[in-house]
Amino acid sequence: MPRTVTPWGAWDPADPAEVAALFRTGGAPWWIAGGYAIELAVGRPVREHGDIDVLMLRRDQLIVQRVLAGWDWQAADPPGTLRPWRPGERLPAAVHDIWCRPGADRPWRIQVMLDESDGARWVSRRDPRVSRPVARLGHRTVTGIPYLAPEVQLFYKARSARPKDEADFCAALPILTPFQREWLRRALTLAYGGHRWCPRLQAP
Repeated sequence: MPRTVTPWGAWDPADPAEVAALFRTGGAPWWIAGGYAIELAVGRPVREHGDIDVLMLRRDQLIVQRVLAGWDWQAADPPGTLRPWRPGERLPAAVHDIWCRPGADRPWRIQVMLDESDGARWVSRRDPRVSRPVARLGHRTVTGIPYLAPEVQLFYKARSARPKDEADFCAALPILTPFQREWLRRALTLAYGGHRWCPRLQAP
């Protein structure tokens, strides 16, 4: 059953295994993102999910149209409207979300988020001073599903004060290594001048 209803239709999110089956032949890096990334990192369910996010580098965006051939793709134009993403169209930097569903009369299944890169480095769209090698942007489950490193995902979640983001932070904090805690603390300090999570990131 669809779990979330939006002005643009209902969501019935794919699960990570479904996403992996679709994207594993794409030939470019991708990562499960959002709350599911936190769950894959901690190894257990944390909360309900209204959608599922997949992060890809902007340079690889057209692979989405290949691995989801025949689907309905809609680009999320700011400040919050959906419009058809034309085959072969390269989306501008202002557009970083793509909603995807098997057909126009079907629920939304996958949201693809586009982020920036410079050669072999990922560069955060939130603050280009926050970056790291693409090769170290994520991890894999034992079954081979790639997911965004929890400290990177929490950096993106830190801008909001939603209960679900706090729940994800609380779930991930105990499994963060000293390196991950310090990376996140520095990224939050750089981008936001500090954050309510920074004191809790001090090594235990």
